[in-house]
Amino acid sequence: MSFPAVFHAEWIKVRSLRSLMGSLLTVPVATVGLSLLICGALGRPEPGNTDFDPVLFSYYGLNFGQLAAVIFGVIAVGGEYKDSGVRVSLAAVPDRTVFYGAKLAVVGGCVFTVGLVASLMSFLGGQALMDQGFGIGIGDPGALRAVLGCAVYLALISVLAAGVAAVLRSVTGALSVLVPLFLILPFVVGDMSHGGSAADFLPDRAGRQILLQHPAGSLGPWSGMAVLAAWTLLISGAGWWALKRRDA
Repeated sequence: MSFPAVFHAEWIKVRSLRSLMGSLLTVPVATVGLSLLICGALGRPEPGNTDFDPVLFSYYGLNFGQLAAVIFGVIAVGGEYKDSGVRVSLAAVPDRTVFYGAKLAVVGGCVFTVGLVASLMSFLGGQALMDQGFGIGIGDPGALRAVLGCAVYLALISVLAAGVAAVLRSVTGALSVLVPLFLILPFVVGDMSHGGSAADFLPDRAGRQILLQHPAGSLGPWSGMAVLAAWTLLISGAGWWALKRRDA
C-alpha cells in the first residue's frame, strides 16, 4: 500500500475508535476550558509579583491538554498491541516504515490541528477575560509565536508519546513512563540542580519556552522547541527501530 493509502486508513481508525477520538477531543476541551476558567477567576498578578506573564497565563489549561495529547499518542500506537491487533495491521501493510510513518503523521497532524484551534481560543479568550490592563493583543510581542508554538508543542509531545508506546508495546507501560516524565521528573531534576538549567532541557520545559512572552532561561523559544524536536526524533526513532527489529 502507498503512504497516502495507509495515512487514510490510519485516519479512519482515529475517526472510528471512540477511545482515540475521545482523547483527541479532550485536548482542546481541557486546554481551552481550564485556561478560560483560570483567566476569568485569577487573571491578574498577585501584589508584588513582577514575573506575571500574560501569554503563559492564558495557557494554564495546557497542563491538562498535554496529558490528553500524550494519551492519544499512546493509544494510537500502544492500542495496536492489544489482542495482537498489530499483526492484522502489518499483514495489510507489510512495509513497517510506511505503517509507522503514516501512524505518526496522523497522530501529529490531528493533534496539531486541534491544538492550533485550542491555542487560538485559549489566547484570545484568556486575554479577554483577564482584568483590564493585564491582557495583551495578538499583535504584541510573543503572542503569535505562542499561538503557533502551542500547537507545535502538543503535536511533538503526542508523537513522542507514540514513540514510547512503540518501544514498550503497551498502553499501561507507556503511560507509567510518560506521566512521571511530564509531571514529576522536571521538579525532581530542578530541585537536585538547585534551580539550575538541567531541567530546562527536559522535553516539556524546553518546549514551553515558546509560551513565554520574554523567555529568560537557558533556552530561547525556538532553541527550546528544537530541543523538544530532538527528543521527539530520538524517541520516535527508537520506536521505529523496535517495530522493525522485533516480531509482531
